[in-house]
Amino acid sequence: MRTTLVDVIRIATKGPGDVSGLLSLIAQRRIDPTSIVAILGKTEGNGGVNDFTREFAVAALCAALAPLLDLPPRSVEARIAFVMSGGTEGVLSPHLTVFTRHDVVGRQDAAMSGKRLSIGMAHTRDFLPEELGRVAQIEETAGAVTAAMADAGIADPRDVHFVQIKCPLLTSDRVEAASARGNKTVTSSAYASMAYSRGASALGVAVALGEIDGKIRDEDVLRRLDLFSSVASTSAGIELMHNVVIVLGNSASSASAFEIAHAVMRDAIDAAAVIDALNSVGLQVGSQPTAGPQLVNIFAKAEASPSGSVRGFRHTMLEDTDISATRHARAAVGGLIAGLAGTGAVYVSGGAEHQGPPGGGPVAVITRR
Repeated sequence: MRTTLVDVIRIATKGPGDVSGLLSLIAQRRIDPTSIVAILGKTEGNGGVNDFTREFAVAALCAALAPLLDLPPRSVEARIAFVMSGGTEGVLSPHLTVFTRHDVVGRQDAAMSGKRLSIGMAHTRDFLPEELGRVAQIEETAGAVTAAMADAGIADPRDVHFVQIKCPLLTSDRVEAASARGNKTVTSSAYASMAYSRGASALGVAVALGEIDGKIRDEDVLRRLDLFSSVASTSAGIELMHNVVIVLGNSASSASAFEIAHAVMRDAIDAAAVIDALNSVGLQVGSQPTAGPQLVNIFAKAEASPSGSVRGFRHTMLEDTDISATRHARAAVGGLIAGLAGTGAVYVSGGAEHQGPPGGGPVAVITRR
């Protein structure tokens, strides 16, 4: 059986184009650039359709890594899965989380037991604009999740703790291209298309992991909010037309020093769920660092409750015409998690359609054991 060694490192950034921290660790031989399989980042843009910081960050990373991989910059994206999440409102801090993986001959540490962190990647085909937010995107995503699980050496869906997806959105050009072929897109709004694409991608995760019984229809997307995945995190961007799928879980075929666990926040102030996730990997809120597990990063989804209230009290996130609801939600959930984790360098992504229950979302924690 193939055994892999996965490493994870979090790197602070000074801006969306800052690759100095990554290059410094490569120069110190702490990171082998040929072993990098995925980079997840938080950038300080607005997280909207016009958030250039996501594409800028990916371009900067590709340009920096290209000579080290002996590849042209445009080919780096085919080798490494990049997911940039825009928006570092409140105390959230811009950073990168770099995942490396290479094959090893068995578990060299005789004391190592149990399942350890594993990572798998897959891509869907490119979508037509009229397929976004519909069954075609759901089914293709489900297939990619299954492929990514196999790549990670994970057979049991219960061992999957976080599925990060980067998905496309619609632009006016893409809507017009569909119309020219006689087809209608799910929406003509670029901003609304982000929610449709995120939601369909999340439902694809739920289908792949058996979290949903029965067949999903086009009209279920953004309407059947009782249908969701407890581990999906999806982020829409203008820079691609396919889905990039990253599966994180624990596997007996991993020789990693890391472990991942998750919980599901039922709303934006569900501190108990965050604490449960931390406790699941041996971390105690408020305790001093010890020789035990060390926090690497926390990944979470956030959204303004569509009901307009949180635990019986009205919120105004959906009514604010100056600041989008996703930005409010990132700031609120980011502050909650940062306070419990003791750091603002956490990955909190806005827009949780079909990602956890309405108004809530999954939260996953990676620790070094």
